[in-house]
Amino acid sequence: MRPQKLNTDERDRALPGLKARGWTHDAERDAITKSYRFADFARAFGWMTKVALAAEKMDHHPEWRNVYNRVEVVLTTHDARGLTTLDLELADRMDVLAAG
Repeated sequence: MRPQKLNTDERDRALPGLKARGWTHDAERDAITKSYRFADFARAFGWMTKVALAAEKMDHHPEWRNVYNRVEVVLTTHDARGLTTLDLELADRMDVLAAG
């Protein structure tokens, strides 16, 4: 069973913490976005590999784009047509992996 789209109260509770960590809410898509920067391409790609393994275990995959040391991420749950707990969990995991 797929998670349900966050309701307004759930989204409003989650967004301040995400914004404090550099995430932006795209209200039109009901998605969150973030740009990560790494020391070089190898570190960016290494992080993407770790995230890919975590995302595969979650069966929840990011939209992302990599250019050299920068990775642009968009998280939304297409099946639910907006943010779900899966997006929040993957955002948390991405931040933890980027920190270290």
